[in-house]
Amino acid sequence: MIKQPFGFTLIELVVVIVILGILAAVALPRFISISTDARMAKMEGLSGELNSAASLAHAAQLVANIASNVSITMEGAAVTMSNGYPTADAAGIGTAGNVDTSSFNVTGSNPYTVAPDANHASCIVTYTAATTTSPPVVNWSSNVTTANCS
Repeated sequence: MIKQPFGFTLIELVVVIVILGILAAVALPRFISISTDARMAKMEGLSGELNSAASLAHAAQLVANIASNVSITMEGAAVTMSNGYPTADAAGIGTAGNVDTSSFNVTGSNPYTVAPDANHASCIVTYTAATTTSPPVVNWSSNVTTANCS
């Protein structure tokens, strides 16, 4: 009875390593691009979150029929208001939007500026507080700058 050898030959192992190397060389640039796209999507999502939070806070203040500069309570937290919309700081839009400061790099007030992290300080969302309550103009804003998210 002849025994069959087990395992792979050296040539087979080299071929597998070469194929894995080629796949890694092709996949790595795509992964880097996906990271940039993910960072941009994260900031776009945050912008939508801040827009929704500002609108909800404004609606809550209108429903409560209180003055435009009186704080409101959203989900048990006090939100400072100015001209009918959240202020552009951590106590205003930061609280209304429930911005997680452990996931974002938050700086400044009016404009309230949020970056994905300290390494991408120019990939930002800015929220600027309203300056007047005159309808029909809603002059608060939330803008995304994603040009430097790579």
